[in-house]
Amino acid sequence: MDPIYGIVGVEIKPLVTHQDSRGFFREVIRHTDSIFSDELVESPFGQWSHSKMAKNTVKAWHYHHKQIDWWYLGIGAIRMAMYDNRPESPTYKETLELILGEDHPDAISAVVKIPTGVLHGAKVISDMAHLFYITSGVYDTNDEGRIPFNAPEIGYDWVEGDDIIVAANDQKYFEPEYERVKIK
Repeated sequence: MDPIYGIVGVEIKPLVTHQDSRGFFREVIRHTDSIFSDELVESPFGQWSHSKMAKNTVKAWHYHHKQIDWWYLGIGAIRMAMYDNRPESPTYKETLELILGEDHPDAISAVVKIPTGVLHGAKVISDMAHLFYITSGVYDTNDEGRIPFNAPEIGYDWVEGDDIIVAANDQKYFEPEYERVKIK
């Protein structure tokens, strides 16, 4: 399995926007899209969630042992980062950074697939942001692992001089109880 975007298993679906004087239409995902299927999960759809976040909010690092995520930013802009934390992966310890959304000159409008074992997080770089995401399973606290946003073993700088907003959960370690689904 070759990495398409720098980390094995991460996929990005660029979106097409049809705009006119009324606004725009953008198709986000179809169940038939190749990005929305995975041989490692029985069914790709488990839950659809929406997170509204204030400027300078950092949510990182999260990962799952069983669940796959698909992220889409509907409003605002975020700096999204992913870190391959799977020792068997040829892209182990690689980092991928994207700007998702519309309110930034480098932003892309896309759906991003985050496989199991890949650490992921975001920082809001617009006044606010609305993240919509689908998960391959319903929320399970025993499957969501965490590594502090400023963990020295990752070495990623979310701060960049801004005052950040970080929840207590994003400042601790938690290892999921389940065995991680491994890439093939």
